[in-house]
Amino acid sequence: MDISVILPVVNEGPNLRLLIPKLTAVFDRERLSHEILVVDGGSSDGTRETAESLGARVVAERRRGYAGALETGFAEAHGDYVLTLDADQSHDPDFVVKMWRARARADIVIASRYTRGGVAYSDFVRRVSSWLLNGVLRRMLSMPVRDLSSGYRLYRRDALANLDLRSTNFEVLEEILVKAYARGFNIVEVPFIYFPRGAGRSHAKLLSFGWSIMRSSVGLWKMRNSLASADYDERGFYSVIPIQRFWHRRRHHITVSWARGSSRVLDAGCGSSLIVQSLNYAIGMDFNFGKLRFLRRYGMPLVNASAFALPFKDSSFDCVISSQVIEHIPFDESLFAEMRRVLRVGGTLILGTPDYATIGWRIIEPVYGFLMPGGYKDEHITHYTLEKLKEILHRHGIAVEEAAYVARSELILRCRKLDSNERAQATVLPSASNAA
Repeated sequence: MDISVILPVVNEGPNLRLLIPKLTAVFDRERLSHEILVVDGGSSDGTRETAESLGARVVAERRRGYAGALETGFAEAHGDYVLTLDADQSHDPDFVVKMWRARARADIVIASRYTRGGVAYSDFVRRVSSWLLNGVLRRMLSMPVRDLSSGYRLYRRDALANLDLRSTNFEVLEEILVKAYARGFNIVEVPFIYFPRGAGRSHAKLLSFGWSIMRSSVGLWKMRNSLASADYDERGFYSVIPIQRFWHRRRHHITVSWARGSSRVLDAGCGSSLIVQSLNYAIGMDFNFGKLRFLRRYGMPLVNASAFALPFKDSSFDCVISSQVIEHIPFDESLFAEMRRVLRVGGTLILGTPDYATIGWRIIEPVYGFLMPGGYKDEHITHYTLEKLKEILHRHGIAVEEAAYVARSELILRCRKLDSNERAQATVLPSASNAA
């Protein structure tokens, strides 16, 4: 089935008599197989009977409230795409055609009142309140969306899987977008002209709606600033916070300047970093599929795999990058053995991690953890120092050639894989020195 339509309703019988035939006509004209799901919140005006007589399938909401209605509809839908809209005629059914055409550009399509070309012809108080609320949320949640509260949307079905929705009412609209975007799904806005509802009375109360959204946005803010957010690394590069922006750009400058010119590069644990995006012949690899899903939009080769078992042949790369990875996973010799294995003799290994021997990092980490709860601090489970890394790399036949720091705290090493003769000499020399 091409598309499932979800209509959350409470006493919308008169509007459904107009809306459902219009939707059916649009889908027939576009030759789209479809179903219309009316999720009833306890109507008493014959809404159920009206909808069924027009060919819609009616289900009772499993959990009270707008969020419960959407959740019920998502669970019942069979289409490859899921369309949500209001049943009060404020969402023009003919606009579905534009949204359907835009599906190739993103996983979620929003009919947007506030993107360029969109207009909201509601009363002054609602229009200004909605515009301000969306502006605050966009900045607070760092979302590339101007109309987060629009309920007129087309979703790729995959984007709705396993969202674990916690909202009860209209704040679910922001929750869906933030959680889907945090998992790497792409969003596009299509300009939409909004007119007020047709028959009946609105079930959205402006003040309670705004309060619910602001209250739920605190938890969503924590998610957006956590390691789980697919665009975490890229967002740091463009951060409005000067120190965060400097940190990411200094790391990028050092790493890319050492890696540029290599013909085959592996960024093992790439996340959504600008590093892998900046190199011409790089393959991005990460264990987190959401981060790879986010990077798909840039058209680079990507691999979902573990750093403990790299899915590449021996000596496949001229340069291997592991930036801000090894501190997030338990120490194991195989981690370093695998990086050496896939690197050609004489190839460059670029290794970045916090140096826990520095006073700077021991001060910065707790401060960062306080300012960014749920961020990387809580994920640093293995602590390295420069001397410790030199010892580990020496065991694996890798020589440290240059060391650089970001703010005298984050260590970045440029290393070289030794050939068998160099490795034998490197093993003998420390012993001879010790004997002397």
